[in-house]
Amino acid sequence: MHTPMPGQQPGPYRRRAAWRRRALGGGAAGAAGAPSGQGFREHLRLGRKGLAIGVDIGGTKVAAGVVDAEGRILAQARRSTPGNDPRAVERVIVELVEELGAGHRIWSVGIGAAGWMDLDGGTVLFSPHLAWRNEPLRDNLQRLLRRPVLLTNDADAAAWAEWRFGAGQGQNRLVCITLGTGIGGAMVMDGRLERGRFGVAGEFGHQIIMPGGHRCECGNRGCWEQYASGNALGREARELAAANSPVAQELLKAVDGDVDRITGVVVTELAKAGDPTSRELLEDVGEWLGLGLANLAAALDPGKFVIGGGLCDAGELLVGPARKAFARNLTGRGFRPAAEIELAALGPNAGLIGAADLSRVTSRMHS
Repeated sequence: MHTPMPGQQPGPYRRRAAWRRRALGGGAAGAAGAPSGQGFREHLRLGRKGLAIGVDIGGTKVAAGVVDAEGRILAQARRSTPGNDPRAVERVIVELVEELGAGHRIWSVGIGAAGWMDLDGGTVLFSPHLAWRNEPLRDNLQRLLRRPVLLTNDADAAAWAEWRFGAGQGQNRLVCITLGTGIGGAMVMDGRLERGRFGVAGEFGHQIIMPGGHRCECGNRGCWEQYASGNALGREARELAAANSPVAQELLKAVDGDVDRITGVVVTELAKAGDPTSRELLEDVGEWLGLGLANLAAALDPGKFVIGGGLCDAGELLVGPARKAFARNLTGRGFRPAAEIELAALGPNAGLIGAADLSRVTSRMHS
């Protein structure tokens, strides 16, 4: 699911790009082609002033932006996601790149999408939003765009952006969590994205946190995202309202009595407006979030967790309880340093910023 960083794992970063004719030099990658630590940071510093376009493909929209080497968005455009037809999605991407590229000199294009990518970084093995099954998306787009194209998982792209330009700057072991309808995740370790042996690391939302608990779409029971996501928040609120609980009257009023219209967004807005029941529901979700983070800290020992995604609109109403639960459940608490927990800084644009920057880093390494 996660894109390997240049030179660290097998993939497009270690072989000559199809659009290049020169052989790879030593450069920052060194003889082994592995830019790590100071050498990789030096590579980031030198010679990458070109603009890149980042494209973030979601279930309902395709957003794109021209991004400079400092992570600033210079221009943006978007389209509705055109159903499940892979060719139609490719056409939309080409339209966006051509529109944005008309006013800028574009070096490369980065594509971020939900799903699993192969370790080579060229094929979408599976995407939950679109009918992509073993789809050679990178090669298709390079042929159409005649530019370097990088394909990466959207959570990886967002994590990279936060590490480079946002709340994760300066961290050598960063874990990013995205809270939306489910829970996504990614890791930046020592300046590179960590994908795992088979490319599907970061599926943190599917750690089983309550054996025999709520059924998850993945087929298991008790997954973390069934307790600490926007969907979980909406489900708990609907159950309370369906029971016609006296403490759920504000929830029912907000949706004109239609229980099915209660979502995590509705609960979050009511909580921000001061509704005690909605705040209590958010606190419950925050406690589950903190418990899962404590489990991840025991396994990964990061310096910081960065929390992003739509559910983070709740701010401290969510993260405050998460911090308390994290401290209460952390293995070795009181005898070890504890990771920071911070809200993401880049908001909904993190995915396209990260995809653009990754494409720039990768393509420059092959120039």
